[in-house]
Amino acid sequence: MNNKKPIIGISSNVMTEENGRFEDYWKTYVNEDYITSVLKAGGVPFIIPIVDDEEVITEQVRNIDAIIFSGGDADVNPYLYGEKILPETSTPNERRDWFDLKLAKIVKEFKKPTLNVCRGHQIGNVLRGGTLHQDILYADDIHLKHNQYSKPDFLAHKVKIQKDSLLYDIVKKDEIWVNSFHHQIIKDVSDTLKISAVATDGAIEAVEYKNPEYFFLSVQWHPEMMAASGNEDMIKIFKRLVNETKI
Repeated sequence: MNNKKPIIGISSNVMTEENGRFEDYWKTYVNEDYITSVLKAGGVPFIIPIVDDEEVITEQVRNIDAIIFSGGDADVNPYLYGEKILPETSTPNERRDWFDLKLAKIVKEFKKPTLNVCRGHQIGNVLRGGTLHQDILYADDIHLKHNQYSKPDFLAHKVKIQKDSLLYDIVKKDEIWVNSFHHQIIKDVSDTLKISAVATDGAIEAVEYKNPEYFFLSVQWHPEMMAASGNEDMIKIFKRLVNETKI
């Protein structure tokens, strides 16, 4: 019997020191809640550093059992979905955009179980031909405060879940409360994806494949922040990701 714990890759971010001894010194990081959530779910967390070599990225993917595409502050470059940058969009991180898209493409080819979070949710849609609202201000009828400034596990609003969805199969509920730390949302959903959950104002909060060949769940909120604090609905999401590696 194989008792090996599955290795769950977590895509990383980069930052520089703004002052001090090592000013402008680059660091690779992920928020610790991703690591905590994977551990709670029975997996082995493995941070995937941003690199500029496609062969190395392929080997990174080959050596993990599943992946989480993490969130981050830099907006996806609107050029990647055919738009000019608008005033509310932050300066894109072109290095991370290239890496995330290349990583997502290779993960798709390998059919590795995938959980997309926040920016990862947006990257997953853009990779497959979808688009984004560059800010909620540019979207019609979106009235909730989606970009909260509060505790990581603050329950900001409800999402309504489609009963014929993967997300419903995981949490067994048609409504759940989620946190919310984003100013962009999906505009046009990729033709290959379907909406599995929306906020009460209609903002697209979760998508999945219409015709799934492998586990793929993409959410706009931050389940890792809630799972790390013991939220059972969110822990179920990470447990399902880990369990999908054993199928």
